[in-house]
Amino acid sequence: METMVRKTGVRNTTKSRLRRWITSPSSINLMYLPALLLFVLFIYYPFFQGIKISFTNWDGYSQLYRYIGWDNYKRMLSDHRIGTVIMNTLIYGIGSTILQNAIGLAYALLLNYHIRGKTIIRTIVYLPVIVSPLVMGYIWYFFFQYNGGALNDIILLFRDKPINLLADTQLNVWIITLVNTYQFLGVAMIIFLAGLQSISKDYYEAAEMDGASGLSKFRNITLPLLAPAITINIVLNLIGGLKLFDVITALTNGGPGYASASLSTMIYQLYFAHQDAGYAAALGNFMFLLISVIGLTSLYLLRKKEVSS
Repeated sequence: METMVRKTGVRNTTKSRLRRWITSPSSINLMYLPALLLFVLFIYYPFFQGIKISFTNWDGYSQLYRYIGWDNYKRMLSDHRIGTVIMNTLIYGIGSTILQNAIGLAYALLLNYHIRGKTIIRTIVYLPVIVSPLVMGYIWYFFFQYNGGALNDIILLFRDKPINLLADTQLNVWIITLVNTYQFLGVAMIIFLAGLQSISKDYYEAAEMDGASGLSKFRNITLPLLAPAITINIVLNLIGGLKLFDVITALTNGGPGYASASLSTMIYQLYFAHQDAGYAAALGNFMFLLISVIGLTSLYLLRKKEVSS
């Protein structure tokens, strides 16, 4: 009996010590260690390796390379393709952000009312999000393609020649932007819908008693209280659009030439097609800086707007 009591006491003491260790701040820090190691291995190490490679003439495959200093960054300043590619990247980022937020907010406002079939509408709008962007790009490629495309099959009913929209340098960038908008506006819709449903109806009832119009309620109640959702959507859409890759690759592969290329697709082509890993790494660092500046600046301004509103 005494032995059993002793064993029970030891077991309870061990459990209490283990409980105290688990709940102590030092043990919690140790719990972070596996995640931190994975983060360092897959985020920090490749990032600093990319910075290192950008100062070399490495081709991406050979074990031999030499350091060339800032030559890759100086080369960016004289590359005639960079201006077009940066402009395309900004169009994909800013254009998609404007369209996704405008259309997503319109859908959210519609679905916030008690209408029939709103669950089906919400599912249909959100459904493209779960499709791979590369697959989505190929689906739309078969719609827009010159030979045998669904759109040109319709056009041939009214004229003799098909239209090569994906080769039109004035249109293909906007087609890609629209496809990206179509795929991800469901995310914006869901975030806006969550924001709308968190707004108390008391505000609208008080405004109606004061004789406020629908537009006035939207401007003075809905938009200010929806500011956090607007911030989330704009920042997410900007980052996603600025690093757009899959849809461009599927629809035009950045062509003709670099007319529809983004920074992401240009980096891919430089590395794999031209074996110019050093220059690709320099361009990747520039892309990281561009997205960071735009993303953090927009986040700061929008957060500031939230506080002021």
